[in-house]
Amino acid sequence: MGIRVKFSRWLSEDEFREVLEFADYKGVVNGERIFEINPVKLRRANLSLRDVLAIIDSMGGVVEELPPGVGATEKIARLRVEDGLYVLRSRERLLELLAEFGGTVRYSRELKGFIVKPYVVVDVVDKLRRAGFEVVDETGLLEPKPFNESISLRYELRPYQREALEAWKANKYRGVIALPTGAGKTIVALAAIAELKVPTLIVVYTREQLKQWVEKIREALTVSPWEVGAFYGEEKRIAPITVTTYQTAWRRVDELRDKFALLIVDEAHHLPAERFRLIAEGVLAPYRMALSATPEREDGLHVELFRLMGGLIYRKSASELAAQGYLAQYRIVTKYVTLTPKEAMKYRELRRKYAELAAGRDINELIRLAASGDESASKALKILNEMRKIVINAENKLKLAKEIAEQEASKGSKVIIFTQYVEQAKKLGVLLGAPVITGKTDRVKRDLALHLFKTGRARILVVTTVGDEGLDIPDANVGIILSGTSSKRQFIQRLGRLLRPAPGKKEAILYEIVVKGTMEEAQARRRAFLIDL
Repeated sequence: MGIRVKFSRWLSEDEFREVLEFADYKGVVNGERIFEINPVKLRRANLSLRDVLAIIDSMGGVVEELPPGVGATEKIARLRVEDGLYVLRSRERLLELLAEFGGTVRYSRELKGFIVKPYVVVDVVDKLRRAGFEVVDETGLLEPKPFNESISLRYELRPYQREALEAWKANKYRGVIALPTGAGKTIVALAAIAELKVPTLIVVYTREQLKQWVEKIREALTVSPWEVGAFYGEEKRIAPITVTTYQTAWRRVDELRDKFALLIVDEAHHLPAERFRLIAEGVLAPYRMALSATPEREDGLHVELFRLMGGLIYRKSASELAAQGYLAQYRIVTKYVTLTPKEAMKYRELRRKYAELAAGRDINELIRLAASGDESASKALKILNEMRKIVINAENKLKLAKEIAEQEASKGSKVIIFTQYVEQAKKLGVLLGAPVITGKTDRVKRDLALHLFKTGRARILVVTTVGDEGLDIPDANVGIILSGTSSKRQFIQRLGRLLRPAPGKKEAILYEIVVKGTMEEAQARRRAFLIDL
């Protein structure tokens, strides 16, 4: 701004400090104390130029010269937080200027101002400033004071991690980053915290992930223990860096709403769920980062994720990072088995009944009709479920899984078997004498299973869907998918468990066991594109 102010009288210590809140001291000239107004300090102090001119006048100071257009005709907009909402007010007409933001910015007659959604507030402020407005941030969130000026990251970023961070900064400190499991998404997020140094809320999917994040923050950032808090269970301590779960965050969003300038969401493909999106809509943090190996969703709701968190700004595939040596090289091997004669007869009979009841209607239509009370659609879905059970529990599938697991374990491999069903997992655990982890496994048994696997005392580990995310599965080099899925996300998550590089690990292998001539074979074909992960 370059606006100079002079005081001919002596300033008390308190007055001197007050002026330094918005100006830089330049020295004494001809017995007068000279200051220069600093626009960065103005914003940090949430002061407008008009506010500063009034303060200077009250203290007997003199402004040497105002730039043309500055003063009474200056366009000012003020941003405040009221009742947990961003509220924007100005004496100037803003309606046409903000029309491009649609429903994310709406005028409230009651508040006599514009209510601005948190995920567009940065764009709104940028738009106003480009239009010549001075935006006075009275929220303390857009340009908050650092909670720790000296915070830094103890790790050196890999080139792709640095690229991801720079892409996020270029997108006004917002966006979705897609990196495969094992590629160090957490480190990128911690680098973002070290970059901004502002109060940060981290939202994770499970209690186990919460503990992992707290440990990683303390290990990777130069922070003191009191600066990291867990908002979960009985503790619920809000700190400059606070970690919470999806479930806790959406239930207690009012307590978290205006405390943070940066929002980091892990496993962000969950965020578009109806309950969880309230987190992104309710927490006022203007700066945002979403992390996921698989941001896209089969239901198309990833567009909501991108809208709420700033768009997809960076992506690297497992194959790219494996080629660069950051992840293990891998192979995907599909093994086919057949149903036994008894299973095949039952499957064919069920398929005939299903075709009669479905009458050409696809699965989505059947679900919709069943929900509205259509009896034939409900029966068709029940039969489809019976068909799936036959395929999932196919006798030959279990035999081959056991054979592959034992062969690989005998060669020194560490094997994870993935299945969606608890009963099947338990059955395999008995057949192989292997530890099993399901969603119902208590903490003591789960920790013991992971310890046995990590130390090599158990070479095989059986997990249900809970193993796809949320558990810190130790390094393994062989995976077996027993009950298949057409879900791209789940397939990539399972592959990712094997890709962390480790001493002596040259290649990871993911086996998928598919029953020929069934719906499972069709699912495997639909996923053929995943070979180019």
